[in-house]
Amino acid sequence: MKLLVTFSRREGRRPIIAQVVKDTGVLINVVRAVIDSHEGEALIDIPDDQCEIVRKRMADLGATVRILEHAIILDEEECVDCGACISICSQEVFSFDAAWKIVVNSVRCVLCGHCVTACPHGALTQSEET
Repeated sequence: MKLLVTFSRREGRRPIIAQVVKDTGVLINVVRAVIDSHEGEALIDIPDDQCEIVRKRMADLGATVRILEHAIILDEEECVDCGACISICSQEVFSFDAAWKIVVNSVRCVLCGHCVTACPHGALTQSEET
């Protein structure tokens, strides 16, 4: 399962992800991270059955955590299957099925947002799940 973790570095430069791995024993795969001297955001992937323990420990350390079961959402009524999302996505989240309809493999999504911007019909949105 993917978690979007946001944290502030105002209280010091604690290695939050490393601390959570140490405390919980859960291995965390960092899919994408943007961290500067003031704040950070990391998209992490963890085993589904370990989601709650990792989420709770990160929150205890001051991070905000969003659970993302479906990182990208396709509005099939708006989608015209043009393939703009396929051409822009470096993670191969999108493909055509045998009937030339767009198929989404959201497990591969790293929340870069390029597909949302590229979609001429606004058929793609990023998940707001918490």
